[in-house]
Amino acid sequence: MYGLLVMCMAAAVAAAPQYNYQDQDEAALIQLKEAGTQAAPIEILKDEREGPDASGAYSFSFETADGVSRHEEGQPAGEAGAVAAQGEWTLTFPDGTHASFSFVADEAGYRPESDLLPTPHPLPAHALAQVEKAEQEDAAAAAAVPSTHGAVPSTHGAVPSTHGAVPAPAPDPGTLYTVAGK
Repeated sequence: MYGLLVMCMAAAVAAAPQYNYQDQDEAALIQLKEAGTQAAPIEILKDEREGPDASGAYSFSFETADGVSRHEEGQPAGEAGAVAAQGEWTLTFPDGTHASFSFVADEAGYRPESDLLPTPHPLPAHALAQVEKAEQEDAAAAAAVPSTHGAVPSTHGAVPSTHGAVPAPAPDPGTLYTVAGK
């Protein structure tokens, strides 16, 4: 039985797709050569890596000859021990435009920053005035409401008197509802 299990596992591993990324890269270079262009390998100028250490802290940094650079560092934070990271990267677009990005990723989420990221349009002056007026009205309404703390009305000993009151007529059994006094 054990032998059959080992043979089945070996067959499953042999049947799994095999990936050879080097062959894929060579195929891409062949396509570029056929198109009349050739991509030269990009030299890595700097590649430094540390960790993760026993506490989970890590850092890495690299730079390439075409102007791409990346730096990141992180360490566990918070009660759950999730990794909080921060870093930056820069690159140069084919048109020569320089791009720089930085980010923080922690319990508050992923927050990238860059002049290239879209931002919402600023609110026009009349909209800001409306927001300010609404805030003032809310503050005035909150200040005008009297405090009811400790002012609960007491009904102790206040039994309503029915002396001299005319009792209401009994409702007609065929009526779905009654109107007070009718």
